[in-house]
Amino acid sequence: MPDSRLPPPWLLPLVLAAFAVQTDDFVIIGVLASIASDTGVSEAAAGQLVTVYSLVYALTAPLWALLLARIPLGRSLVVALTVFSAANLAVPLVDGYPALMTLRVTAALAAAVVLPAALALASTLAPPERRGRHLATVMTGLTGAVLIGVPLGTWVGALWGWRATFVGCGLLGLAALVLAARSLPAGPVEKDDRGLRELVRPLADRTVAAVLVVTVLVVAGNLAFQTYVAVVLAGLAGVTPALLAALLVCSGIGGLAGAQASGRLVDRYGPLRVFRCAVALFCLTMSAVALLWLGRPTSPWTVAPLLVAWSAAAWAVPPSLQSLLLDRAGVRAAAQSVAVHSGSVYVGAALGGALGGAAVSASPGLVPVTATVLAGLGLLFVPRPRSRDRGA
Repeated sequence: MPDSRLPPPWLLPLVLAAFAVQTDDFVIIGVLASIASDTGVSEAAAGQLVTVYSLVYALTAPLWALLLARIPLGRSLVVALTVFSAANLAVPLVDGYPALMTLRVTAALAAAVVLPAALALASTLAPPERRGRHLATVMTGLTGAVLIGVPLGTWVGALWGWRATFVGCGLLGLAALVLAARSLPAGPVEKDDRGLRELVRPLADRTVAAVLVVTVLVVAGNLAFQTYVAVVLAGLAGVTPALLAALLVCSGIGGLAGAQASGRLVDRYGPLRVFRCAVALFCLTMSAVALLWLGRPTSPWTVAPLLVAWSAAAWAVPPSLQSLLLDRAGVRAAAQSVAVHSGSVYVGAALGGALGGAAVSASPGLVPVTATVLAGLGLLFVPRPRSRDRGA
């Protein structure tokens, strides 16, 4: 009899798929200068490869979820991983900026199917009492991309050139594709005759809309700080780039722990309680950083535990929010709701970057204040779901 404590085999390709698309999204930052030099464009123009990727993902993820609603999630995932892998493996075959941009748009179109499908599969295949931890496990693929994938891709680019970095992302996608084809349960294919109105109806629910607004606010709070963390820490504790790298590794480990703990706690106490606790910890951590700014300079070792707590709290939020969303939209609308939720994350990221930039222009000490205010607003507006939040 298999050990029920072990994750099911179908969960591994979902984690690897999340790791691949998240690495592919951010790894370009580490090889930006090389891309600009080889393609004959400015670094600002090369940076648009990141911006366009994010915009394409945010705009098309909800659309794909509606267009592919009648196709089984497993099949959508396999096809999208095929396109994603091909777009990355083809990078060494093209020359010039326009062709590279075309491949990045193609990869983003595929990623907009891959990640929502992976999260939706984790929620629909999991028993209700383990949904939170399975979602959190897939989320560790995203955290691991920041902690391991991006530094590893940058290192590969330094050794073999920036094209090898994209080939690596393509190979990751190919590995996820093979594992998904082998381990995802086939199951009966239920015919879905719902029209557009029936597909959209669960997303028009007032509580679902509130969760999406809360997502934008909390993600904006986190990204306002994360985007400018180097500037804040340099002014607060004189953190050098080398020390910053070590601190970010520590915070990444905290993020992995936070995501995993969140999944287990969601299954035990319900998503609403976990969300409130995670955001409260986030706000307390940001408030502590803001107070330290008033008495700067301080020691980097004073800041280090706050960074770990910040990352743990920030990564504890997604599993709880996704569980809240699925509680209200229903498992049958999992693909559509997760896709729309993914789009709202990118909206929050853009808002956070803009507001964080305005804050850092005035004073880096205002960045954690901005993060606290945005996340606090999200905490105020979070709705109470109809079910699963036992006693919340």
